[in-house]
Amino acid sequence: MSDENMAWYHCGRCGLLFKSPVGDAHERRCTQCGRDPSLGVKTPPSPAPTALPATHQQKKSAGRRRPKRDFLMAKIVLGWALATALMVLAVRLHWRENKTRNPATSAVTKAAGNAGDEAVVSLNQALPACHAALGGFLSAGTPEERNQFVLNPVATAGRMARFYDLNPFVKIDLRTLKNTANSLLELPTGRAVESRFSDADGRMLDCVFVQQNGEWRLDWEHFVRYGNYPWQLFLTGAGEPELEFRLLVRERLVKQRNESSLMSLAFYQPRFGYPDQTTTASPEFLVKRDSPDGKLLAAAFTQHAKGEPLYASKLPGLEQPDMLRVRVRLRRLPAAPDADAPFSFELVKVLACHWLTLDDPGAALPPAAP
Repeated sequence: MSDENMAWYHCGRCGLLFKSPVGDAHERRCTQCGRDPSLGVKTPPSPAPTALPATHQQKKSAGRRRPKRDFLMAKIVLGWALATALMVLAVRLHWRENKTRNPATSAVTKAAGNAGDEAVVSLNQALPACHAALGGFLSAGTPEERNQFVLNPVATAGRMARFYDLNPFVKIDLRTLKNTANSLLELPTGRAVESRFSDADGRMLDCVFVQQNGEWRLDWEHFVRYGNYPWQLFLTGAGEPELEFRLLVRERLVKQRNESSLMSLAFYQPRFGYPDQTTTASPEFLVKRDSPDGKLLAAAFTQHAKGEPLYASKLPGLEQPDMLRVRVRLRRLPAAPDADAPFSFELVKVLACHWLTLDDPGAALPPAAP
């Protein structure tokens, strides 16, 4: 082999310099020790680069990114809390609305008639709000809460407080209250709604609702048959001698006194919730037929006997046929020394021939004779 194909190599095992053909290093052997002259040392991996300390610009950028992440997290937490609060509020409002509107959802009786009849449409649109007002009144726990649902709340507040100081508030289970009949009333002041309800205890509630300031409100004085003082106590001598009452009146001895100049009247207190039941008759009241009160009562009795509806009501009467609803002012007087009873009574004025909170007599007086 020529010298041109030979080269000197250093044996890493024994340290000898030796000549060997140029070629594949894997086949080369030391001429002295006969071993592979290469030591076979592997190149160690380069160490991982050491993280350099952050520059001022990097710190500033990281500082700007962190508040964005924190603000996003705050928005998420706040949104979740707000959504939870709204859900709780919606559930509570839904429960309260169901509780308030229970009478309206328990078999609401819609008005009969043509659906295109404007009066029928008006009535059916008003019924839910009217019945909600009754439900709110009956379910309220305090006089202040009840006052929110009644007609003329400011003027009614004091009367209501005095009334319930002397009369119990009748508890009615709204779950058993059922709407049985409804009608529109054509009052001189506008339309009103008349509704009737029954409950599991056999009560019949007669209600009238009047729209005031855009809201349908319960005519509370009509509802409770409001009077200034308990009727039975007034008859026994308690309370002021002259008071106002909502009562039923009947003309006594109609045939016997047909030619008499005096009408004989007896007043009865209606029992709340049971319109066909009354208390014992009052002592006799005598009224001159030709007096304004006598003429008004005679006209109302005639209208009632003919079956003429009051204010265009389409509901049947609840009282006995010969009884008339009246709002009157009565006076109690000491009886004469030889009288059988300790008191006598007189009619001061017939305020109206109905129980509504309305300054209208409810009956048309006959035209005066020429």
